[in-house]
Amino acid sequence: MARMRTAVVAAALIAALAPVTLGGSAAFAAPATPAAGTAVAEVGTVVQNGGPVAVPAGEEGAVTLRFTASLPAGVRGPVTGALHLSTKLFEIAGNSPVSENVVRSTCSVNGVAYGACRWNMPFMHDTQDADPPSLDLPTVTAAGTLAYTVTLDADRTADALVDKEARVELKDSTGAVVARGTVGLDFVPGTPPPGQRGTVHARDKSGVLWRYEGTGDVTRPFAARKRVGGGWNAYTAVTPVDSPTAAGYGDLVARDRDGVLWYYTGTGKPDAPFAPRRRVGGGWNVYTSLVGNSHYGLVARDRDGVLWSYDHVFGQRKRVGGGWNTYTALTMPGNWGGILGRDKDGVLWKYDLQGCAPCAPFEPRQRVGGGWNVYTALAGTTELGRDENPDLVARDAAGKLWLHQGVRKSSPYHSWGTTVPGSTRTLVGGGWNTYNLIF
Repeated sequence: MARMRTAVVAAALIAALAPVTLGGSAAFAAPATPAAGTAVAEVGTVVQNGGPVAVPAGEEGAVTLRFTASLPAGVRGPVTGALHLSTKLFEIAGNSPVSENVVRSTCSVNGVAYGACRWNMPFMHDTQDADPPSLDLPTVTAAGTLAYTVTLDADRTADALVDKEARVELKDSTGAVVARGTVGLDFVPGTPPPGQRGTVHARDKSGVLWRYEGTGDVTRPFAARKRVGGGWNAYTAVTPVDSPTAAGYGDLVARDRDGVLWYYTGTGKPDAPFAPRRRVGGGWNVYTSLVGNSHYGLVARDRDGVLWSYDHVFGQRKRVGGGWNTYTALTMPGNWGGILGRDKDGVLWKYDLQGCAPCAPFEPRQRVGGGWNVYTALAGTTELGRDENPDLVARDAAGKLWLHQGVRKSSPYHSWGTTVPGSTRTLVGGGWNTYNLIF
């Protein structure tokens, strides 16, 4: 509906009635503020179409945001605009907390496509302030209504964009705001990329190795299994050196019956995840347990209960300490390093990395909780959900596999805390007794 700017009309009437000076020119001084009853320049509205939009920060792909701006009558020339988020970004170790192309967007107005539109992602550095992130909307010709369609495709780092709504402002060629409003816009955790999703391997009784890639959805944590290959019953121990991922990365070592250790390098090809094996060396039958460690390479427990650490080239070993025969199961807690150990009473303990090269490998152990002796197999893995915490799967005596998602807790040794398997579990499925090795 057409709207009249009464302040302009009133000023014109006053000018027409002004007295004339002796010099014949009009003498009129405009008041500093509009007279009572007059109106200031009007601002139009922005209304969202279709309700709030949730943008997955992950692999889901683009979603669409729609809103319509109604401009006051009389707006002419080009109209510019921007969508402003409210949460400011703070640096992490001197860098932006989001990737360079954290959100990719295209824009169209009144059905006309304008291609990619640019996001601005300033972040607060040291004591320097910064504006919140914003999206530049296309410059268009003014019209009574402008219908905007914006696609948003966000990567994993968009988790830092914690917003429930965004502010839209449109301006005319003078920089005056001609329309404003808010739209519901929320960035939510999405499916992590393959390189950040965990993978579990399992060997069946005929020696075939199978691969279960994480989906990023804890309600169905694994995709359909893939066959890696046969002949893996030649090994008495197999362990990842660093956590396997759905992208096909993650090295592992395997010990044969003669005590020879073999190294399998991850290829980055999910359908053929391991390169041909390479011989490390013999004499590894002295150990009763081998556990990979993403920082130290490998730790091994001998028959006397002494734990030894090896670097990634498996050179000279270093003594960690004794007493490790108290544990009936040892596993690596995903990609965060350290060791998880279950003792003979069913209590699970976490050993964090100490974090300094000349120090002993691990901090003193921290108690996770009891009741873990109900499981016949434990396997730590990179996250299977969307919270960036490593997880753990465990098989019970009935062959059911359970997922324990990782949770953060405080630690007396690290200011950032520690991550341990949570006490709450989710059933993955049954039939896992067909496997004699899970890692």
